[in-house]
Amino acid sequence: MAENKQKRRIGILGGTFNPVHTGHLILAENAYEQFNLDKVIFLPSGNPPHKENVSYISAKHRAKMVEIAIEDNNHFEMSLEEIEREGITYTSDTLTLMHEREPLNELFFILGADSLFTFEYWHEPDIICRHCTILVATREELNPKEVEEKIAYLQNKFDVNVYRIISPDFDISSNLIRHRVFDNKSIKYFTPDKVVEYINNNNLYKELI
Repeated sequence: MAENKQKRRIGILGGTFNPVHTGHLILAENAYEQFNLDKVIFLPSGNPPHKENVSYISAKHRAKMVEIAIEDNNHFEMSLEEIEREGITYTSDTLTLMHEREPLNELFFILGADSLFTFEYWHEPDIICRHCTILVATREELNPKEVEEKIAYLQNKFDVNVYRIISPDFDISSNLIRHRVFDNKSIKYFTPDKVVEYINNNNLYKELI
């Protein structure tokens, strides 16, 4: 049987997802709708270079939480590509492999607000830009002029298309969730109920990390 070579528009949302939260899901859903994507791939990191000196829970737990958080959404899926790769994982390597496997696909890499201002210092940002369009989620507290100037700067420096994702601004972070669990506070609505149950059943984040 011949392979399906149809071109698709693929969103990619990477992160440690420690744990995945409602903000991640809303961001992915808005990117999917706004840019007419065929699907959004959640890409939990394996051994990211910027986390070398940070203790965090196992990739197995982080991936499982993503899996159960997105299981009822048929245009979300998860890739274990970075988790299963040995050594330090770089976004540039992952996107290169994805492009080589399915060169017809159009890739859209989703960046969080903080990453917009550090992106140029990532490992081989030029290669990332060569393989994808950048979609940026920004927060209300960021200076709009600085955001627009940074977007224009990256577009000019890396010859890449950068677009803003129009998405509600929620003050939720994985770090906040970890602290609330440690302090025995509720995390209901911060992350899907099934993820809350998984965290509780596996006694995750009882030590502050």
